[in-house]
Amino acid sequence: MGGVTSSIAAKLAFFPPTPPSYTVVSDESCGGALCIPEVPRREDVNVLRLRTRRGNDIVAVHVSHPKANATMLYSHGNAADVGQMYELFVELSLRLRVNLIGYDYSGYGQSTGKPTECNTYADIDAVYECLKEQYRVKDEQLILYGQSVGSGPTVDLASRVPDLRGVVLHSPILSGLRVLYPVKRTYWFDIYKNIDKIGSINCPVLVIHGTADDVVDCSHGKQLWELCKVKYEPVWIKGGGHCDLELYPDFVKYLKKFVLAIGKSKPASNGSAATSLDPDSKNKQAESDTFELQPDIPEVSRNSLDSRLNNSKKSSKPEKSRMSTDNVDRFRRRKGLIW
Repeated sequence: MGGVTSSIAAKLAFFPPTPPSYTVVSDESCGGALCIPEVPRREDVNVLRLRTRRGNDIVAVHVSHPKANATMLYSHGNAADVGQMYELFVELSLRLRVNLIGYDYSGYGQSTGKPTECNTYADIDAVYECLKEQYRVKDEQLILYGQSVGSGPTVDLASRVPDLRGVVLHSPILSGLRVLYPVKRTYWFDIYKNIDKIGSINCPVLVIHGTADDVVDCSHGKQLWELCKVKYEPVWIKGGGHCDLELYPDFVKYLKKFVLAIGKSKPASNGSAATSLDPDSKNKQAESDTFELQPDIPEVSRNSLDSRLNNSKKSSKPEKSRMSTDNVDRFRRRKGLIW
């Protein structure tokens, strides 16, 4: 029974966009460098193919910022690929002033292999090794970012690397099985056991979750925050769903605040007691259950995040986020099978 449940959970976990939103070609005019013809060409972006320890070749995109003193490793949500995430990667690098690398899991986009829990762990490890070897990124310069299903490989890597600068968990899951059933214990056949690994992360953790998330309930984010060893003020976005959090004007503002805060100082962890990076942690921790962002009219900006919000307010239907754009039918979304 356990093996059957595990197989079912794994099948529900992954929905690669079909067909992929992009292709990868070799540009002879640039010495054979890889490029994605479906997106604008940029000098500050490198397209990479990385071999994982499980024998798969995954596609990654590295965006450089001239004034960066940190690098963000971004694990995207379900039913998205690098082609759909490309503009957001560039935007976040610009707004947060960080180098950023995003990648496709095995079986997503133009990455080979099949999407499985073990493959995603090998995928993120391959990207991590690339950052260390090719880009000379030190652990204390690295910020891991995991959205939804991407919180699985993010928490797993963060639990194994003790000196990271920080971790961002965006609409994270407690575990795969807990998205489907309100189980009170962890079963061996469950996948992405974030609830059991979060306590091993030694760096500051920012949790962002929408209060109206009908795919991964906000309680997942709140419980993970409670279990964090080094707490940072969480962000509960009032009315935010599972796929639209970056449409809120303050979304990037709070990300930038976190990046700046962890860049100034890195708190020491004693390995047991929970600590907080924020100087007003006692007051903010008490208020954490009620801290919420309200959707507001964005300031005039040339940046695409703000322009997308303006466009969404002109329409009666909410815009679908590029962070988790997909072609999966509405039935699956209503049943909570996309995370």
